[in-house]
Amino acid sequence: MKAILLFAAALLVSVGAFAQDKITPAAPGVTYGKTVTAGKAVNTQTLAASFKSDSVYTGQITGEVVQVCTKKGCFMKLAQANGEPIMVTFKDYGYFMPQNIVGKTVVLEGTAKVTTTSVEQLQHYAEDAGKSEQEIAAIKTPKKDVAIVADGVLVIK
Repeated sequence: MKAILLFAAALLVSVGAFAQDKITPAAPGVTYGKTVTAGKAVNTQTLAASFKSDSVYTGQITGEVVQVCTKKGCFMKLAQANGEPIMVTFKDYGYFMPQNIVGKTVVLEGTAKVTTTSVEQLQHYAEDAGKSEQEIAAIKTPKKDVAIVADGVLVIK
């Protein structure tokens, strides 16, 4: 029984690593998800300011990727002027980001809105980002912030 459990655990780890190998590395012009062409994208500062009057923004957003999920690229975060990164998830988990996208500038197309993220979800994201047990345990309050669901992502530079 112990051997079966060890085999299953090893298989899960190898499948996760293999899944990341199939993702095209980030380079200028590479698109993930829906095909995106650079158009009239707003930057993250303009996006944040738009929520003073509207609760939802749909369109193109540009920014620098500062973090990506270390498990399989299931989310990324964009830099924001106030130092708090903006969480980006992908529509229906239909695609994932490569690890080398951190530091790249992207244009994404999708929907952004102010949301409240639960403590449980914040802890899950922290675990996926490779945070320590202490950092995960320190998350005690929900967070109200901008969140984006992207239909597609284009790497600009």
